[in-house]
Formats: sequence, C-alpha cells, structure tokens
Amino acid sequence: KIHPATKTFQAIRIAVNGELEQLETALHQALRVMRKGAPLCVISFHSLEERIVKRFIRREYQGEQLPPDLPVVQSQHRPRLKPLGKAIRPGRAEVDHNPRARSAVLRVAERLQ
Repeated sequence: KIHPATKTFQAIRIAVNGELEQLETALHQALRVMRKGAPLCVISFHSLEERIVKRFIRREYQGEQLPPDLPVVQSQHRPRLKPLGKAIRPGRAEVDHNPRARSAVLRVAERLQ
C-alpha cells in the first residue's frame, strides 16, 4: 500500500525541516505555559515522534533515570506531568474511513504543578 520511496522522502523531509527538534522544543514550551490541571494532548504520526512524546511525558513524570549509586534521592523529583491513560490508536472503522489515521497515536498528560 505504501510506495517504497515514501519512507526515504519522509526521512529527508524530517531532517531538512528539523521536525524532531521542533517537536521537542514545542513540548518544553507547552509545558512552560500550561496551567496546573491543564491537559497536554499530542498526536504523533510516526514512531520517531511517538518515541519523543512518550519519553518526554515519562521523564516529566518520573524524572531523569539516574544511576543508583548517585547521592541524589529520586524523591527529590517533583513531577510536572502525569500521564492520563494509555496511548490511544485509531480503531478499524476509523482507519477504513480515513487510511491516513492508521499510524496516529494520541497521548494525554495532565500538568501537575
């Protein structure tokens, strides 16, 4: 269903436009302007974006993964985001109606502080 050159052109577009860096920047900026209790909803359309969003939410909830021998206590971390539910993917009916939705993933988190 997908032309063989599609992924190649997608990779070139992502690199030329700096899309992954822009996404990371946008997530940090969104977190800065959000009020307590506000939802952060992000739809990603390919696995590279999905990984960035998932790791960003996890890092803001759990903190940085530190080596166990460091004298920093994990309890000193104050989470700024809390994930709400699991990733939401389109159902079969939605993909049949809109084939471009097949790779979409929605993640939602709540601003804590």
